[in-house]
Amino acid sequence: MLDSPELPDCFYQHQPVLICPSTPTPKHSLYLSNLDDQKFLRFSIKYLYLFEKSLNPDVLKHSLSNLLVHYYPLSGRLRPTATTKDDQKLEVDCNGEGAVFAQAFMDITSQEFLQFSRKPNNSWRKLLYRVDSHCFIDIPPLVIQVTNLRCGGMILSTAINHCLCDGIGTSQFLHAWAHITVKPNLDLPITPFHSRHVVKPRDPPKIPFTHPGYTRNNLADVDNINQYLQSQPLVPTSFTFTPSRILRLKQQCVPSLKCTTFEVLASHTWRSWVRSLDLLPSQDVKLLFSVNVRKKLIPEVPQGYYGNGFVLGCAETSVEDLVMSKNLYHGVKLIQEAKSILTDGYVRSMIDLLEDKTVKTDLSTSLVISQWAKLGLEDLDFGEGKPLHMGPLTSDIYCLILPVIGDFDALRVSLSVPGSVVEKFEYYMQEFWDVEDRHGESNEYYEGQNGN
Repeated sequence: MLDSPELPDCFYQHQPVLICPSTPTPKHSLYLSNLDDQKFLRFSIKYLYLFEKSLNPDVLKHSLSNLLVHYYPLSGRLRPTATTKDDQKLEVDCNGEGAVFAQAFMDITSQEFLQFSRKPNNSWRKLLYRVDSHCFIDIPPLVIQVTNLRCGGMILSTAINHCLCDGIGTSQFLHAWAHITVKPNLDLPITPFHSRHVVKPRDPPKIPFTHPGYTRNNLADVDNINQYLQSQPLVPTSFTFTPSRILRLKQQCVPSLKCTTFEVLASHTWRSWVRSLDLLPSQDVKLLFSVNVRKKLIPEVPQGYYGNGFVLGCAETSVEDLVMSKNLYHGVKLIQEAKSILTDGYVRSMIDLLEDKTVKTDLSTSLVISQWAKLGLEDLDFGEGKPLHMGPLTSDIYCLILPVIGDFDALRVSLSVPGSVVEKFEYYMQEFWDVEDRHGESNEYYEGQNGN
């Protein structure tokens, strides 16, 4: 048994290989929209899956090669466009160069890994092959590692470049891979639509709205919460919200305000996060949260659209107004208002605004929340059963709302906070739980032993 959450090293018998599309694919430059190549999205979405039974890696390679015929941009490479300086505007060179596929062995069992699966730490990075590169755009858009375990289980780790797709796109790709592995002779359930011109900016740009989620200014260090967070050793935290706990949160808003589970969880997490940081009452704080706009645009984005089809809604208020409120009503109302303005006209204005490359996402005083709970990621099945565990490969200061495997109605909130405030943050997140509830779930959140 492992006596610490530090994972052993991976053993690589062979060097990683490049998996290319099984048949020739289009060779061209793929335009990336202003929603795709924001500086804020220049990272890879990293998933980790634990399966009870391993699959033959040759079968996975073969199905991946067939799938890349349909998802051929993922076998290309990012590059700056010829018309812009440096990396201000990116595109995909669809050259079929291939996705990175690594195979490894780790001397651990699936049950040993499950013991620590609620407490990610830096050693989890061993489960994804690290590509040697000088900068982000040199990393292939798709990197995969299959790690076989001592017990016959398997960990599948994937890194998919966020500039090419969002959470909906990553889920679409992973489910397509599982589908083509199990049923190679059947058509894909969803055909990917790669053209981004449906969200191209207007010429000339029209920006009739204000967009508080973006800025051109660099705030002073004293006001920059994000800079403070990045300078601290971070500790991963996680909280499981059962249906009864979610109901208790919603009861803080009824009968005067009906709200969704996301709205009340986001409001509660935002408020707890702000309270734990001991900010000045007069300081403005923001909550940025991802909203799928595929069906908000006119005409609607085609089914299978394989670009970033989300924007960040922005709720903004003062610390005093958010914290002094005795319940979650104020935060929930702000989130609902931020969602309600995301019409076709508002989103098009945002896309036009991003044509100005000096504009960037305002992370200085913001908590960022992304919803992973409605993507079906936990249902991935390559033919040997659904995963025992699914989640991010690493923890970050961006907050994730995750599904709970085995409990469809429960959700998990996960993010990293500075070690100096982790106890306060955990207290505020659990403040409304009764004594028996808190005692019974004492092991459901990270205890702060491993920074990220």
